[in-house]
Parts: sequence; C-alpha cells; structure tokens
Amino acid sequence: MPSARLLVGAIVMAAALAVGSFASAMDKMPFDQQAFETAQAAGKPILIEVSAPWCPTCRAQAKVLAKLWAEPRFVDFVTFDIDFDSQKDLLRRFNAQVQSTLIVFKGRQEAGRSTGDTDPDSIAALLEKAI
Repeated sequence: MPSARLLVGAIVMAAALAVGSFASAMDKMPFDQQAFETAQAAGKPILIEVSAPWCPTCRAQAKVLAKLWAEPRFVDFVTFDIDFDSQKDLLRRFNAQVQSTLIVFKGRQEAGRSTGDTDPDSIAALLEKAI
C-alpha cells in the first residue's frame, strides 16, 4: 500500500505534468475540471470556448483564434471547449446561454467574455484581458 507521502508526490507530479502538457492554445481540449483548476493554479491565461459544430459564428471565431494563437503574446493560453449541445451543466456553471461565447480567465477570476463576436481586434482585446 503506497504511503500518503508517495500518494501526495504522485498527485503533485501529475499536476505538474498536466500544466507542462499544455502545448499551446491551438491545442484546444474538452473542458476538464481538474485541468482547468491546474491551469488556474499555474496562473495560465485561460480561454473557454462555448461552441457547437453547426454554428457558423463558432467556425468564424475558430479561424480568428487560429491566427491569434500564432502571435507570441498569446502563446501561454490554455483553451478549453464546452460543447453547447451536450454539456448543459457547464453552460449553467459558466452562465453561458448561447454558443459562440468566449470567456477568459486570469488566474481564478473571470476577466471578460463576449458572445457572437468575430472581429479579430475585439477578440484580441478580450484575450489580452487574461494576460
């Protein structure tokens, strides 16, 4: 049976690996509570995208974000996706009422949000709030 010290060490190592595994913002991952909390604890800027595969605005936002992620100022972002159609519990938790909602966090605090925005300059301004 592993000791408590070994177990705590394994948990700390797993958290460190999870933070280190955030390759880039372009590597959007499905929302995961543990990864979200780990990114917050690490002080990473975070973007949550509430999207739906059928949403033309979401597709337009994805194109804008793909260009922005190439900019050095946004390299540290961790990006999570919440599926509008299947993750209603997370929609309630983040108070997102429509798809194409972008929510940024700076640490543990929400720093800003937008809905339906596809303007590259205003999306960049939203992202900058989390840096």
